Amino acid sequence: MRYLGYTAIFFIFCLMLSCGNEVKPKPKAMLALSYPQPAYQPIRLNCPYTFEKNQLAEIAPSKSRNACWLNLDYPLLKGTIFITYQPVRNNLDSLLRDAQKLPLEHTIKADAIEGDIYTNDLHKVYGMFYELEGDAASQAQFYITDSTTHFLTGAVYFNTQPNYDSIYPAADYIKQDMRHLMETLRWQ
Repeated sequence: MRYLGYTAIFFIFCLMLSCGNEVKPKPKAMLALSYPQPAYQPIRLNCPYTFEKNQLAEIAPSKSRNACWLNLDYPLLKGTIFITYQPVRNNLDSLLRDAQKLPLEHTIKADAIEGDIYTNDLHKVYGMFYELEGDAASQAQFYITDSTTHFLTGAVYFNTQPNYDSIYPAADYIKQDMRHLMETLRWQ
């Protein structure tokens, strides 16, 4: 009986000690990485288009035989924007269909895909900008055209396993650069 009394007192004592500090859930958070303020410079290539690029990005030729395909490498962010150019030769429908299918290939891993229409009547630049959320391989893609002669696409990929929480700050930074590229693109 005495053993039972000591056990009860010990149990009550433990209960009293465990009360007080309430366990609170930790808030969700993203990485708070900061990158330099973008500084843009115009680039002129021997191609039928020009645009402004972030000074952080380095131009690297694509492994394609097409001289107007290029890569904008971001060594600090470990990401690359792959840019492809094709002339329109009575194939605008198929080019548009292919460009619109590319973001949909990421639906298996993407949590959401949002498309924004881009229109610049003054410079005849029309297209779509797609933002992908989740662990998709590409976090943003776009295509732009003048509807008669030129067609250009771009997609960002990172040199790492796609983990949305980890690459979000870099992806957000490069998405802004992609939008700036679209806004400053001029056909030659």
